[in-house]
Amino acid sequence: MYTRYFSRLLSAMAGPRPVVLSGPSGAGKSTLLKKLMKEYDGVFGFSVSHTTRLPRPGEEDGKDYHYVTREAMQAQIDGGEFIENAEFSGNMYGTSRAAVQAVQANNLICILDIDMQGVKNIKRTDLNPIYVSIQPPSMAILEKRLRDRKTESEENLQRRLRAAQVDMEISKELGLFDVVIVNDNLEDAYGKLRDALLVEIGKVKKANMSS
Repeated sequence: MYTRYFSRLLSAMAGPRPVVLSGPSGAGKSTLLKKLMKEYDGVFGFSVSHTTRLPRPGEEDGKDYHYVTREAMQAQIDGGEFIENAEFSGNMYGTSRAAVQAVQANNLICILDIDMQGVKNIKRTDLNPIYVSIQPPSMAILEKRLRDRKTESEENLQRRLRAAQVDMEISKELGLFDVVIVNDNLEDAYGKLRDALLVEIGKVKKANMSS
């Protein structure tokens, strides 16, 4: 029932084709996104996710996440207001239909940074995004990157590494992603990401010039 409901809602969404970006924590998604949005200012918009976790120092409600209670988020999920949602480390995360529509309404390419469970949920909708997976060169390099951050407890780090191992295996599934980018060299990885999105970038630029 919800799949048909989502399909009707997403068919009605107007605007540029969104981009689903996925990959393990530490693979370099945030760094690549920052480069992309700096080079193509006014082309991309970031879908602001909802979460039940507390804000970290420096994070802003409505900018980094929409911080909500578990009860409020569950009610919205039950009401069919979310495209995808998942639970990680005891906290709920999700992307609302309204968050995507807010970006598309401004003729921007909506970027959705989500996990593998979310990717599979969106596959069941009519959102029709470009699916991009950013992967680390190896588990050893990923572990070093995560440890160098010094932001995780050992327990959380091990949990992230286990999730990353699963993520890396699932990303190899044929047809799941349009592009799989191994972030071994930042400039090379960025070039591949940009190339994958150039057609949509061109459409947005053309629309902006004619408006």
